[in-house]
Amino acid sequence: MKEPRPTSTTRGFSRAATLMQGKVRKASEDRGFAVTRLLTHWSEVVGQATAAIATPVNVSYGKGGMGATLTLLTTGAQAPMLEMQKEQIREKVNACYGYRAISRVRITQTAPTGFAEGRVAFGHAPKVRKTPDPAVQMAAKALSEKVENEKLRAALTALGANVLTKQNSHQR
Repeated sequence: MKEPRPTSTTRGFSRAATLMQGKVRKASEDRGFAVTRLLTHWSEVVGQATAAIATPVNVSYGKGGMGATLTLLTTGAQAPMLEMQKEQIREKVNACYGYRAISRVRITQTAPTGFAEGRVAFGHAPKVRKTPDPAVQMAAKALSEKVENEKLRAALTALGANVLTKQNSHQR
């Protein structure tokens, strides 16, 4: 007797990860990454500090097939730091593959395919908010103290502090 088919909770829909898995694998294998986990979990494989300054670009296999070369993309200022970490990076990546797949790590400041493709994403420094001088803040507060609405008074105080700060910097 045939068992009844269990009812599906997906109702004919598929997970996005399942739909994209084949395409991601093909695109990464074209660039030499047999294990896509190296790309998708780069920061977990090598650590946050290394992942912030380098990104994997290519894995190329030599003619003999004995070990591959992992190419990392970085900026000029970070290249010496990565150069010192090459052996640790190679060990961590081989641990990801599960065998000695990578025999060399090469560091480049441009992608091997040219300048247009391999660009490093530069992080921006966090913005630092300057607080006005306490004397300027008191003067701005004195100018807006007669306003009854609390929100409007706070906005006018902040505006007054900005204006007074700019006036003071231009007079110097």
